[in-house]
Amino acid sequence: MQFPGIPAIAVACGLLAGSAAAADYDVLIRNGTIYDGSGAAPVVGDVALSGDTIVAVGELEGASAGLEIDARGLAVAPGFINVMSWSNESLIADGRSQSEIRQGVTLEVLGEGFSMGPFSPAMRAALPGQMQTTIRYPIVWNTLGGYLEFLAAHGIAPNVASFVGATTVRVNVLGLEDRAPDAAELERMRALVREAMAEGALGLSTLLAYPPGVFATTAEIVELARVAAQYGGSYYTHMRNEEGRLLEAIDEAILIAREAGLPLEIFHLKAAGPQNWDQLDAALARIEQARAEGLQVSADLYVYSATGGPLASLIPAWVQAGGFAAMAQRLQDPAVRRQVLEEMRSGRSSANWSNRWAGMNGTEVMPVEFRSEALRKYAGRTLIEIATERGTTIHEVVLDLVSEDQTAIPMVAFVISEDNVRKTMARPWVSFCSDGASMAPEGVFLQQMEHPRAYGAFARVLARYVREEKVLTLQEAIRRMTSLPAGNLRLQRRGRLASGYYADLAIFDPAKIQDHATYTNPHQYATGMVHVFVNGVQVLANGEHTGALPGRAVRGPGWQPKANRT
Repeated sequence: MQFPGIPAIAVACGLLAGSAAAADYDVLIRNGTIYDGSGAAPVVGDVALSGDTIVAVGELEGASAGLEIDARGLAVAPGFINVMSWSNESLIADGRSQSEIRQGVTLEVLGEGFSMGPFSPAMRAALPGQMQTTIRYPIVWNTLGGYLEFLAAHGIAPNVASFVGATTVRVNVLGLEDRAPDAAELERMRALVREAMAEGALGLSTLLAYPPGVFATTAEIVELARVAAQYGGSYYTHMRNEEGRLLEAIDEAILIAREAGLPLEIFHLKAAGPQNWDQLDAALARIEQARAEGLQVSADLYVYSATGGPLASLIPAWVQAGGFAAMAQRLQDPAVRRQVLEEMRSGRSSANWSNRWAGMNGTEVMPVEFRSEALRKYAGRTLIEIATERGTTIHEVVLDLVSEDQTAIPMVAFVISEDNVRKTMARPWVSFCSDGASMAPEGVFLQQMEHPRAYGAFARVLARYVREEKVLTLQEAIRRMTSLPAGNLRLQRRGRLASGYYADLAIFDPAKIQDHATYTNPHQYATGMVHVFVNGVQVLANGEHTGALPGRAVRGPGWQPKANRT
C-alpha cells in the first residue's frame, strides 16, 4: 500500500510496515506520550489516522495500519501553529518549509499588515521592485484568495492561512501617499476587505509602526475592521508603538476591537528599549483589564532578546511618504536631510513615528539582508561597524543604505528584556510566533543573514523555557502552540489530538528538542523533532524531510465558495 510522501527509506529507518490488506487504519502511532493540546496531563496511548483525519486516540491494541510508528518515549502533539509567519515569499522559493517543519510547525499564518493580495495592476507592476530582494518571482494573481490557491497548487509542506493586510488594502487604493481616504476611497477599501474575507482571510491585520501603514488613522482601521467582524474575523495588530508610547498603542488596539466588535490579538507583544522595559507590567495590566471587561484579547511573542524589522523604521515616517525613490529624492535637499538627521538624533517620537534612537550607539542594530549585491557585505555587521568603514555616522549611514538599496532592509535590533519575555509567556493568553520566514541552509537563503527565530522559535520554547527554566510545563506550552491559537483564529478541526480533527501531528523527544541558530550563525536547523504529519501525510520521518508537499490553504470563518459569492 502506497502512502503519498512516505518514501521506502522511512520504513527502513524505524517505521514498522503493517499488512495493507488487513489494515484498520492508514497510520498508527503507538505507545506515544499523548499531549492532546488542551493543556491536560499527558497519557500514554496510540493515535490512528485515516486519510487526512485523526480517527482514534487511546489504547488501540490489536489494531493494524499500513504504516505503524513506535513513538515510545516521544511526545505526540498536535502540529504547531505559527501565529505570525513571514513565509509569503520563502514558500514560493522552497515549499518544503524546512526550518518550520523541523520544529513541528504544520500551519503558518501569513499577513502581518501586508498580505499577498488584493493587488491592483499598479501594485503588481511595482511590487517586484519595491518588495522582492533575494527571492524573485512573478506575481500571477490579483487577490488574496488567488495567492492562497497559487501557493497550494505550487506545492507546500505546511498548511497556510492569511489575514488581509490593511496596509495592502490602503496601497491598493491610495498608493504610498500620506493622506486619509475620501468617502469613495474608503468604500473601495471596505469592498476589498469584504472580498478577501469571502475568499477566506482570517480577519484584518495592521502594521502600524512602519510606512505606509503608519499613515492610517484609528477611524480608518475601525471601518475596515467592522467589515472583517461581519464575516466572523479577528483583528490582529503590530501596534503603532512598542516603545515609549506602548500604553497608548495598546489603548488604540483595544479601542479598535471594541468599536468594530471583534477579537483582538497583539502581535509579538514587547516593551522595546531598556528605557521602556518597566512599562511591560502596565501593558499586561491593561490587557487583563480589557479581558476582565469581556473583550477577547490575546497576544503572541517570539522568545528572543532581539527584535526584527525594517532598518527604514529608524527614519521619520513623513520623509518616506511616496516610497523609497521619493525619499531618496527628498534627501538630496540638504535642508531636508539636516531636518531628518536632527529628528533622528533628538530621540523624540512623533504621533506617527516611534523614534528608536534614544540611548542607541549603533551596536544594537544589525542589517541582515540587502537587495544590492554591492551592499551584501554589510549583512550581519552592526551599524557602528558599517558607519566606521564608510566614514560617516550611524544616523547618516541608515539614510544612505536605505536610499542606495531602495528597500526597507531587514534588521535585527537587541532591544528586548529576557525577564520580560518570561513574564509575558507566563500569561495563559499568550501564544507563540516566529515573525520570520521558513528557510533552509541552502540556495537563495544563504544570500542573506537571518534572525535565528526563523530556525528556532518553537524549539527554543520547548528547550529553554520548558525543559531548562521550567517557565511553562510541557502540556501548557503545547496548548499555547496548538488549541489556543486555533481557538483565537476560529479554525475548525485544528489544534487538538482528537477524533475528527485534521491529522496534523508533531512527534518529538522532549529531552532532545533544541534550537541551534544564533545571530552570527543563523542557518542551523533545530533538532529533536522526529516525525511530522500534515493532513495525514508524513513530511518528516526520523528527523529528515520526506519531500512531501501536502499543505493546504486554510480558510477563515467567513469563507464562501466561489459559487456562493455575490
